[in-house]
Amino acid sequence: MIHAEMLIDGHFIGGPCDQATGKQVVRNPYDGSLVGTAAEGGLGELRGCLDAAWDAYQTWRFSSVSDRHKLLRRVADLVRERSGELVDLLTDEVGKPVTWSQGEVKRTAITFDLAAMKLDNWNVYGEIELGNDPRGKDYEARIERFPIGPVLAIVPYNWPFNLAAHKIAPALAVGNTLILKPSPLAPLSTLALARLIHEAGCPPGVLNAWNGPTQVINKVSHDPRCRMVSFTGSPAVGWKVKQDLPPDKKVTLELGGNGFAMICNDADLAWATSRCIAGGYGYAGQVCIAVQHVLVESAVYEKTKQSLIEQTNACPWGDPRSEKTVCGPMISPEAADRVEEWIIEAVSQGAKVIAGGGREGNLIKPTLLESVPSHVRLSNEEVFGPVLTLQPFSDFDQAIRKINESKYGIHAGVFTNDLDRFGQAFRELQVGGLVVNDYPTLRFDNLPYGGLKQSGFGREGVRSAMEEMTEWKSLVVRKG
Repeated sequence: MIHAEMLIDGHFIGGPCDQATGKQVVRNPYDGSLVGTAAEGGLGELRGCLDAAWDAYQTWRFSSVSDRHKLLRRVADLVRERSGELVDLLTDEVGKPVTWSQGEVKRTAITFDLAAMKLDNWNVYGEIELGNDPRGKDYEARIERFPIGPVLAIVPYNWPFNLAAHKIAPALAVGNTLILKPSPLAPLSTLALARLIHEAGCPPGVLNAWNGPTQVINKVSHDPRCRMVSFTGSPAVGWKVKQDLPPDKKVTLELGGNGFAMICNDADLAWATSRCIAGGYGYAGQVCIAVQHVLVESAVYEKTKQSLIEQTNACPWGDPRSEKTVCGPMISPEAADRVEEWIIEAVSQGAKVIAGGGREGNLIKPTLLESVPSHVRLSNEEVFGPVLTLQPFSDFDQAIRKINESKYGIHAGVFTNDLDRFGQAFRELQVGGLVVNDYPTLRFDNLPYGGLKQSGFGREGVRSAMEEMTEWKSLVVRKG
């Protein structure tokens, strides 16, 4: 069992015997066993984080590129060195299948490496040509990006390492400081990452980590010293956060999806169906770019349906510690209740469960449905569970319209070898990213990442986040 402490101004706060702070108990969502405890702070500790971040920013913003580069590389190295213990913690805390946990830890190291790599050519903009303006002959100009200031980074439970890294690494790279807020459902992993970054040599106050009630967060987010809020989580909470912020506060939101995959006549059906299974049921569908809806061209619908039925019934579910497991538990009984309720609602309105289904504790077994009515929640909202809906289409334009009707739009997937079709999909789909001949759950950490419509605001991805966390400044000098 571990105990995770908060990090404030280079000091770890809330040890196991500390009576001044609270203590949160964390249990394994698969079997209910005790994983560990996490220190919980209040408003005083939270304000201490902001004070430390603001003070540290006055020097960290002027730190050398070399120093920041070395820190990021050292963090990446430490993540790799301790990958075994990090994988075990992640698997136990959130119920992520161990193969997925291994992938997340590897990507966390990659994310810090990417931030270091981007520093190699960061802010190399040089002079700006003014020759097209007659007044420009007497002036020289250049532009440069500067750090925005302390960032409040709010992290979700489903990727507590890598989605934290996607906020921390870009902020550190450009010279910002942070207040890191882990999910109340997964504080141990994110606080463990904060400790590792401290051990890598991060100066006091540059990274601060606070665990506590979300109700007091606005005491920091509304403070003028907090220059930006970076939030990943549910649409309902994310848009409320943005709505409540002062109008001059910079914000990025990475929110929910309603993932579609289209399988066309010319697709490799064995590959396409296997990837939809992995993208829909992997990690119990608790991924914002999980596959939720599979649209299949009519000519191959029955063949595709039969393949998905067979693979759904055979999909390994259960203990996340087993390397065979694809679908582990939901994060909590409440999350499992919600998914079960949505399935029951859809069936009561005419949907048919054609494969899988059922529940054991926090485990929702992989579930495949067809004939799902368009008005039920399963059709319109993010299920965030191991559920796939199946629907035929006879016209490619119709399928694109179907996807665009969703109020969400992060990623979509199209399985086809027709250049015209995937070119049309790329132009017309209202999504932040299109994946061709693989599932929409695919993400590369150096690409811009985010959604349209209700799926988000701004972009993550290392380079994009570095840009979001900085502001342009121009310099004009009169010659002579």
